[in-house]
Amino acid sequence: MNSKTTISISEARKKIFDIAEEVQRPGNYYTFTENGKPKAVLMSAEEFESWEETLEVSRIFPDLDKYIKAADRAVKSGEYKKWPTLADVMSNYGFVVADKSKKKYEVGSKVRKQGKKRA
Repeated sequence: MNSKTTISISEARKKIFDIAEEVQRPGNYYTFTENGKPKAVLMSAEEFESWEETLEVSRIFPDLDKYIKAADRAVKSGEYKKWPTLADVMSNYGFVVADKSKKKYEVGSKVRKQGKKRA
């Protein structure tokens, strides 16, 4: 616990509006104590929602960290180039993927002559 942001509930009651403003900055939170023991934590609603989303993702994908590490290794080694593309995966599941256009669009490298100036 950070002693700067750990205060008693009684003290928090006196400063609640200031505390509510301070916790709006990312990473800031307050721990409220009762009889010297942690009782509650106050953080911004945005930060709380972020924590909820993180926990939900952790529940849905418990091995996500392993997949991320494997993907990092694949990118470093170039192995990812052998992986199927999104179009391949969609095609395998029966989704229709539009045909790729044969015409390619890119920035031209030729310098064009300027036309005649209009009078």
